[in-house]
Amino acid sequence: MVRESSRETGNPDIVLGLLNSIERDSSITQRKLAGDLGIALGLANAYLRRCVRKGLIKIGQVPLNRYAYFLTPQGFAEKSRLTAEYLTASFIFFRRARTDCASLLRDCADAGWHRVALYGAGDLAEIAVLSAGESDIAVVCVIDGKQARGRCAGVPIVADMAAAQRQCAFDGIILTDTRAPQACFDELSITTTEHGLSLDRILAPTLLGVSRMPVLGDTSERVSLEARL
Repeated sequence: MVRESSRETGNPDIVLGLLNSIERDSSITQRKLAGDLGIALGLANAYLRRCVRKGLIKIGQVPLNRYAYFLTPQGFAEKSRLTAEYLTASFIFFRRARTDCASLLRDCADAGWHRVALYGAGDLAEIAVLSAGESDIAVVCVIDGKQARGRCAGVPIVADMAAAQRQCAFDGIILTDTRAPQACFDELSITTTEHGLSLDRILAPTLLGVSRMPVLGDTSERVSLEARL
């Protein structure tokens, strides 16, 4: 039998989601659990087995040959600990994001910008919109191909750079993608150049840890975005 590695089943967010789901519904099926967690069925099964081995969950049999899952006292304690860690991390992220976004928006104002687009919908984009409400900079759209035609904190989401340029004029772009920020920055660097925008029109919060990569034959040294503008 192949044992799953702790690396594969050690994501604390997934463990917390699993424990919360089982607390809400002890008769939840593995398929439903996998759907709720957004992971493959086999991986959900691996997480369940690991939680059982660690003493966080016990399994009972119910009628119709189905299983029920129950949190143990240790499981409740772990859920509480993970919840506290999640809230702490969320608060730290929010505080850093607000600070970074406020700093970027001041840079935009100093550069004479008035309208910006965001690149990537999600929590960071929502914080950027919130921060913009306390500045003289307007967020006119969010560019995100996966969520096009929706809205992010009341701001319209467009599919790509071409759509953004057609629908709303803007002075620059702030990167707000937290899923793959460096890859998105590299892609955005090429896209903006193709659409006639200079690379200094792209800004990113320092918390994303993005660096400027050589783009389109530029062999200059990698420069941290902390030296923006």
